[in-house]
Amino acid sequence: MALNNTYDARLLAQETTVGAGLQLLVLALLGTAIGMGPAGWLTGLAFALATWAVLTRALRRSRPRSFGPANRVTLGRAILVGGVTALVADSFESSPPVSLLVGLTAVALILDGVDGKVARRTGTSTALGARFDMEVDAFLILVLSVYVSMSLGPWVLLIGTMRYAFVAAARVLPWLNAALPHSMARKTVAALQGIVLLVAGAGIMPLEGNAAAVLLALASLIWSFGRDITWLYRHRHPVGEREQQAQERMQEQEQEQQVREQEQQVQDGVRELVEA
Repeated sequence: MALNNTYDARLLAQETTVGAGLQLLVLALLGTAIGMGPAGWLTGLAFALATWAVLTRALRRSRPRSFGPANRVTLGRAILVGGVTALVADSFESSPPVSLLVGLTAVALILDGVDGKVARRTGTSTALGARFDMEVDAFLILVLSVYVSMSLGPWVLLIGTMRYAFVAAARVLPWLNAALPHSMARKTVAALQGIVLLVAGAGIMPLEGNAAAVLLALASLIWSFGRDITWLYRHRHPVGEREQQAQERMQEQEQEQQVREQEQQVQDGVRELVEA
């Protein structure tokens, strides 16, 4: 999804509006199928509105040429996550059909491996697409952890909130925002969370088995975050060093500007002599 001057705001607005419309359609189908209550409807509508607003703002800031096929897959996943969110919210009032909840979640998890492949094959990989995919994943894990916590206890919420706690900490500790090296272990641990929470939510194992599996997933997530934080801490740049580097860059830019101005003055002087 290259960035250039062919940015078409109306075309991109149509993409996000269609996504919002499909989300409303999914909610309507769920409401008709299970008689979804006010909590499910309000939560689903809030999710649709928030997704549309955040995605629209991100597109305006990044100004891509087109929405792209990979982002359409991710948007489809977001619509499924919206349905899961509505079902989980509705579960506080009445138990939703487990098969429906598991089905929507399973498709969303399966498609998680599709959007990245589509982006690479079509040459449309972008920072926006990667962030969109990441946020959809994170929110699905949060919603699943809320659902599973109702049977296993509030400690399960640690799985869903850990990534958001990391983001919040990065606002205070900027070195946490640095890029991490590629890690297959990190990806495996992240994928494991969704699978384990899905199995626990499906209730196909005894309560003790679900608790053991979720606890193992939580332990692996703590290990993964701990390893990444340790790496970031060891490779951080002290504040003083960053300020010094920034000051040196500013000085270099000022010197370059002075040289360009001097060259321009010389050229103007030569031109005046020639014209005289």
